[in-house]
Amino acid sequence: MIVPIILSGGSGTRLWPLSRKKYPKQLLDLVGGGSLLQNTVRRSLPLEGSAKPLIVCNESYRFMVAEQLRRIDVEPEAIFLEPEGRNSAAAVAVAAFYLTERGDETEPLMLVMPADHNFTDDAVFREAVSQAETYARNWNLVTFGIKPQSPETGYGYIRFGERAAEGPGCRVSKFVEKPDLESAEKYLESGDYLWNGGFFLFTPSVFLKALEEYEPEIYACCQSSVQKALSDLDFVRLDEKSFLSSPSISIDYAIMERAENLVVVPVDGGWSDIGSWDSLKEQLPNDENGNAIVGDVITSSVSNSYIHSSGRLVGAVGMDKVVIVETSDAVLVANLDRVQEVRGLVSRLEEMKRDEVCSHKIVSRPWGFYESIDFGNRFQVKRITVRPGGVLSLQQHHHRAEHWVVVNGIAQINIGDKEMLLKEDQSTYIPIGEKHRLTNPGKIDLELIEVQTGSYLGEDDILRFEDVYGRSGESFK
Repeated sequence: MIVPIILSGGSGTRLWPLSRKKYPKQLLDLVGGGSLLQNTVRRSLPLEGSAKPLIVCNESYRFMVAEQLRRIDVEPEAIFLEPEGRNSAAAVAVAAFYLTERGDETEPLMLVMPADHNFTDDAVFREAVSQAETYARNWNLVTFGIKPQSPETGYGYIRFGERAAEGPGCRVSKFVEKPDLESAEKYLESGDYLWNGGFFLFTPSVFLKALEEYEPEIYACCQSSVQKALSDLDFVRLDEKSFLSSPSISIDYAIMERAENLVVVPVDGGWSDIGSWDSLKEQLPNDENGNAIVGDVITSSVSNSYIHSSGRLVGAVGMDKVVIVETSDAVLVANLDRVQEVRGLVSRLEEMKRDEVCSHKIVSRPWGFYESIDFGNRFQVKRITVRPGGVLSLQQHHHRAEHWVVVNGIAQINIGDKEMLLKEDQSTYIPIGEKHRLTNPGKIDLELIEVQTGSYLGEDDILRFEDVYGRSGESFK
């Protein structure tokens, strides 16, 4: 049995403004066919003996992750919630302890995959996994090395040595940090190096034995966090104190660069970590001028560029090697050769405490989503969409009143002691300080327009009394 372990905790700041802290790149549809998370999960499903995936993610992404899995009709083995990221060694350890305590008759294999990487040929990746199974069953830690296509300086490298028994696997000679261009060119020319893709295959016992030897503190903290974990709806909430006591170290530094029972299996398949706009461009079809175009875009004399429209028409004239990304609240324009500097731009926005770093105008919630349409002095307008069966928290505001107008579907509304059903073109008013709740009892999406008026319209002006999703200590409807 192979259990896919999907690590979904990254923030993807270099893909701003599409990727935001509260809606990171793994949840975005960047290459088509679904989000990177959905594509990663589907990549593992056709594997022979593949079991339900186990997801490890930041707790702030939990409802979005669960909803994306539901949309592709995948029921996970578990969704583990990290109170705060502690890098990949701890995330994998949590999954390994869980599988060990499950008590399977035959120990499963753990296929560790980042949720935000992509292959243009999934079949090639699955073939490499099948080839790696024998090595993993023979007490090896298996890593997958990507055959390099160019002298990249943004990836780590693996130098391989002698063959490891029958098959394509080789013993690992050494790991190499991200090199300078001259070194990367020598690596490519030698043919002895592979890119370090961050994919692994091993049994829980082999991984945990190595972790206990090399990083006993991570071992102890993660074991305790799983033993003290609590079920929360469809999630497993790790014990916060135990997990946050763990050192934050990548699986490469913690184990892979130290272990001797290490095998690397080469894989091609058009891999990318989609870590920047130029790498995303390479994953997409380019037109006759070398442009990757997404959305409502018109160009004249533009070449070798990536241009993305999220809604509005984008026009570009007389440009070469640029990135233009339009969203409803931000626009990025950059030279394609300098897209690595976007991370620095995001850091400056963080220092300025700009909201555009964290959220889009469309904000996901477990019951649906809302979109900010307009705002001004003492008013704000939102479009709220509630999925069938969705229920907003029972809440109260101290500084604002709300007007709700139903534009589609049926709304069940509780205001104080009153309950009413509103249909299309009907409306109601919630005075300041009145307890209220919104529910969609219908079979189609409920859409309504909310007009807020008052002296303060921040999302933190919410006093919550009940919530069917078990949320607490958060700013939410």
